[in-house]
Amino acid sequence: MMEQTYEKLYEMRLGGMVEAAREQSANPTVAGIPFEERFTLVVDREWDRRQTKALQRRLSAAKMRVNATVEEIDLRIDRGLERAVLLSLFGCNYITTHSNIIITGPTGVGKSYLACALANKACRMKHAVLYTRCTKLLGELAMGRADGRYPAMLRKLARVDLLILDDWGLYPIDQEGARDLFEILEERSGRGSNIIVSQQPVANWHDLIAAPTIADAILDRLIHNAYRLEMKGESMRKKQNPLTEGGNPV
Repeated sequence: MMEQTYEKLYEMRLGGMVEAAREQSANPTVAGIPFEERFTLVVDREWDRRQTKALQRRLSAAKMRVNATVEEIDLRIDRGLERAVLLSLFGCNYITTHSNIIITGPTGVGKSYLACALANKACRMKHAVLYTRCTKLLGELAMGRADGRYPAMLRKLARVDLLILDDWGLYPIDQEGARDLFEILEERSGRGSNIIVSQQPVANWHDLIAAPTIADAILDRLIHNAYRLEMKGESMRKKQNPLTEGGNPV
């Protein structure tokens, strides 16, 4: 009878409950536990299993550049970041308010690591996240325009709660790229948050975009509701000692 019940649970995709029930059946000490507590343990196992799988899917879909967590960031290291601001951002309330984050600084100081750590925390708080480099995204959109996938790609970008655009301004942005960025930000306006990572200071961004009028519209949607994190310091790639005690450079 129990095997038939297990099969039914498997068909309903409740494998976690089956595992917990089998463990209880094999443990004679469980017999003295009230049914309500035993049932709670079985349900908790299924809940934990589903939450773990859902998190794994979100992390996989995010396609983050590095495996980083906010817990690994050593806030004692001076990188020009305000501790109170960082701790506030770790709570991911900026996503709820559809605010943006702009991370700037010289190469190697850990901008991408910080962005990925924020993305990881967002995934753990059940937000849909996508990380990509700006040049890669614009290239994919150009191909999507040619083969008809462009509208679907914009809809996908609009749906994620947090979009991370790394290497912003690494290369000048032509008119076609400017139009694509405007469309992305317009679709996401009031619906999602963006993290922009750039070696270029914000003051230089306008000149990097070939179409001045579109540049005005892009910067208007990015800057005025953004937290600005201006990182400083030497490149961590040139140092033997990592920024964090755990060995992961920020």
